[in-house]
Amino acid sequence: MTTTALPVVDEDVVETAWRDAPGLIGFLTSVDHKRIGVRYIYTAFIFFFVAGLQALVMRVQLAEPDLHVLGPSAYNQLFTMHGTTMIFLFNTPVLAGFGNYLLPLQLGTRDMAFPRLNAFSYWVFLLSGLFMFTSQFMGKAPDGGWFSYVPLTGKTYSPALNIDFWGLGVIFLGISTTVGAVNFIVTVFKMRAPGMTLNRMPVFVWSILVMGFMILFAVPALTVACGLLEMDRKVGTAFYDPLRKGSPLLFQHLFWFWGHPEVYILLVPAIGMIATIVPVFAKARLKAYVWVVTAVVGIGFVSFGLWVHHMFATGLPSQAMGFFSGASLTISIPSGIVIFALIATLWRGTVRWSTPLLYTIGFVSIFVLGGITGVMVAVMPFDWQVHDTYFVVAHFHYVLVGGVLFPIFAALYYWLPKMTGRMLSERLGKWSFWIMFAGFNLGFFPQHILGLLGMPRRIYTYPAGLGWDWLNMLSTVGGFLFGLGTAVSLYNFFWSRARGAPAGPNPWDGDTLEWSLPSPPPHENFAVIPAVSSRHPMWDGVLPAANVEGGGVDAALERQTPITEGMDTVVEDIMQVPEETYVPFLSALGVGIVFVGFLVSQVTVIVVGVVLAAAAVGVWTWRTAEDIR
Repeated sequence: MTTTALPVVDEDVVETAWRDAPGLIGFLTSVDHKRIGVRYIYTAFIFFFVAGLQALVMRVQLAEPDLHVLGPSAYNQLFTMHGTTMIFLFNTPVLAGFGNYLLPLQLGTRDMAFPRLNAFSYWVFLLSGLFMFTSQFMGKAPDGGWFSYVPLTGKTYSPALNIDFWGLGVIFLGISTTVGAVNFIVTVFKMRAPGMTLNRMPVFVWSILVMGFMILFAVPALTVACGLLEMDRKVGTAFYDPLRKGSPLLFQHLFWFWGHPEVYILLVPAIGMIATIVPVFAKARLKAYVWVVTAVVGIGFVSFGLWVHHMFATGLPSQAMGFFSGASLTISIPSGIVIFALIATLWRGTVRWSTPLLYTIGFVSIFVLGGITGVMVAVMPFDWQVHDTYFVVAHFHYVLVGGVLFPIFAALYYWLPKMTGRMLSERLGKWSFWIMFAGFNLGFFPQHILGLLGMPRRIYTYPAGLGWDWLNMLSTVGGFLFGLGTAVSLYNFFWSRARGAPAGPNPWDGDTLEWSLPSPPPHENFAVIPAVSSRHPMWDGVLPAANVEGGGVDAALERQTPITEGMDTVVEDIMQVPEETYVPFLSALGVGIVFVGFLVSQVTVIVVGVVLAAAAVGVWTWRTAEDIR
């Protein structure tokens, strides 16, 4: 473990320059990346538990044949909101939350490149989630599936506001995702500590960078898909109407051009989390670092060539589908490289079986099984047999829960002590893992068999005598067991806040820069910017101060931080970190009012939103001009 040569400073003096206002004012005005990152995580987990309850209600309905817990309309709304919440309001935002919190800490800087934009992205995320969930209280929740295929979601078959809540809500949320991606990219390239060259960046930083670029290329396709859908519904255009020269397949192409990279937009940062955690608990440097980084970048590229394997049953030319089948098989290669590198690191290390590592092992085992079924559905004849059956439901959850949710829980147990200053209970953590692991496999493995037996997706009930009864009961029991496991972790979190042992700066003997700081970190992060000379700065001797302009205590007192050149991290300018402000909140609120106006087709409401957003952005731009050095 390293010792630090960073000079001792009066933290109280520096903290005064960075501390947020207390209470509601500080909540609405903060631009601190740590506070915003924690809000992302907490808000996303609220949506997660709501979506989990929705899933349990659906499993009760399907536990036995011919039950009437839910009617068909309520079931359609429930499974649509479950999928929409998990994909749009939990997985991507919670990963963005970890990125917001950890990126400046791992890069050795004092904040994100665009702190106000960071706050704006959170408020848009929160307001878009509330926008979509308002539909449930109005009895008009989206009911066309989380993918909202046309023509069933067109005005003819879905005349009410249900689908408008979904389409406008997804566009609204896409603003948050896109501006967040820009912030991640610029932060990685321009805010790294002196000495942190590209080949010294933590794998988690690489993964957030790749995720940012993937979002920039993928989300516009989803925005266009939803925009055209809303134009068909609100204005009467015919982009998806085959009777007027439109094409329903256009929606599928646009949606899945986002939808399949989205799986890897989620997987890539999850890999970054796991590749950060495994070396710490193996007490060994990550094997094949260059190969792992190359694999992460390769996944980002190849993932954009797979989307048509969701459309093998649509009648596209077989030769064209063959190329997408080949690409779908190819992406297993970089994924396999990552798995083998993790296994090699554990094999050569001295393993500590702490809770974060258990969730890591859960990721490896479940994700590998999901990858195997992914290769199966990449083969066209097999896909034609299981398309739109519960086999695909099982595959999808093995990839997203095994590949994303288990890494997220590993990251929670690993980094929450840094965020809160309190250790979680190892005993409760291990109970939570084993209950979740057993419940997940009991809940979702039988669904492979259900799919092979012909059970279709998205049905709200089924008759007896088809051989599905006992498998559905097993799946329901497993779902409740999995829910119990997540509840144990929730209890563990509250227990740790009240009774957890103090974490100290580096309870895991971690190797990255965030562990050089107290737990929780001070508002300014680094009173003195560190100099980095290796990939494992906390394991490689003394961590010195960077003798650069903007890197010292005087700059911290002035809320300044260095901007470095993208490749060799030479300081090229100084950034003035903005003070707390209402502008991001008001900007997001104005945008939200605009979307409410589109929903109810009221020009007056739209104008009010535009005026508020424009005024806030005007103040924002004026204040930004003041910050230029």
